[in-house]
Amino acid sequence: MVTNLVEQVRRAGVVGAGGGGFPTAVKLAAKADTVIANGAECEPLLHKDAVVMERHAAAMVKGVELAMQAVGAAAGIVGIKAKNQHAVEAVEAACRGTAVRVHLLGDYYPAGDEYDLVYTTTGRLIPPTGIPIQVGAVVCNVETFVNIAAAVDGRAVTHKTLTIAGAVREPKTLTVPIGTSLRDCIAAAGGPTVADPVFCIGGMLMGETTDNLDRPVTKTTGGVIVLAREHRVIARKLKPSPMQNAIGKSACDQCRYCTEYCPRYLLGYAVEPHQVMRSLAFTATGAAHWNEWAALCCACGLCTLYACPEELYPKEACDQAKAELKKANVKWSGATTVKPHPMRDGRRVPIKTLMKKMHILQYEHPAPFADLSLAPARVVLLLKQSAGSPGQAFVRAGDRVGEGQVLSDVPEKALGAAVHAPFAGTIAEVTANHIVLTR
Repeated sequence: MVTNLVEQVRRAGVVGAGGGGFPTAVKLAAKADTVIANGAECEPLLHKDAVVMERHAAAMVKGVELAMQAVGAAAGIVGIKAKNQHAVEAVEAACRGTAVRVHLLGDYYPAGDEYDLVYTTTGRLIPPTGIPIQVGAVVCNVETFVNIAAAVDGRAVTHKTLTIAGAVREPKTLTVPIGTSLRDCIAAAGGPTVADPVFCIGGMLMGETTDNLDRPVTKTTGGVIVLAREHRVIARKLKPSPMQNAIGKSACDQCRYCTEYCPRYLLGYAVEPHQVMRSLAFTATGAAHWNEWAALCCACGLCTLYACPEELYPKEACDQAKAELKKANVKWSGATTVKPHPMRDGRRVPIKTLMKKMHILQYEHPAPFADLSLAPARVVLLLKQSAGSPGQAFVRAGDRVGEGQVLSDVPEKALGAAVHAPFAGTIAEVTANHIVLTR
């Protein structure tokens, strides 16, 4: 039964729908005593997870129960922010009579960080550089659990729910075929209200920034925030790395605010962005330098977009340091014991306060689900939509395919996920990176 479930989830191409994209079948092949559904959704302006829980609470809870069976867990937990009242009510109703319970979370950032969520819901601290399974937990996004339930019913992952918000005429949450362009999604939300829009995919703090309207939706796209190119946050994000480094090298006064607000530091991990900023002074040698104080950084962006009073780039400095650590094959050698900071609860950053600092309060509008039948004439299906290797295409240009048909997959023992056709149509193009499907 368990082996069959894992194989069904693998064949359906289920991956982490919250942005991580880790193939879910691998998680379900492990052993754990607790399964946690991550519905925290702490990126400002995004409402995708709340909508999924409101509309598909029963399927989500069924997916949690299936995951519990697969890993041998006795407990299931759904982490939801208490402010999402309708989602809470729907999930609590779906949990009745099951071994799954709701854990209410505060409206702070980043409540959805795995380390934070596991500690908040279970009291367990994941070892430095570790993953939840090391403390007996399996954690997936709430939409992932809906997809697990669908996989058992024989339905592959072919559509994605996402929020379109920010500078658009009608912020809304949609379910669209995977491969739909940002252009079509934003048009469904009434189009941009600014002349030169830039898009934050997956959120403003941890997402990617692009101005490419033809970029396709993938299995991990949780939302798109539209803002003007001249918006304060966008202008900062678009500064080239050498300029960010030069500003940091000349202006950082080691105030420690970036460290004192860091959620991983407050959990007790050895993350100190202010010390990483010191390494910028070493770039005069012409060589990149790594800094192990960045190794446990979760890249939440709070230090850069909230904590730093001089609007410097400690998160980006940590990103660079981690890249250099990886390049040099330097493994974590710091403390392995973790003890939460006594001021942790008092230093949580409320979402409203964060939004004010980021100058986006004007875009705080509901993004209700719009039951639109978005039917793009053409979709671009990336062969790599998850952690691991890109898939290998099974089709050629000119082939006719049916809805839900497997178009690509990875070798049996490789890490990755299959990609399926979201609708019946004709293969227009196959490259090493993508498949184009037309109706």
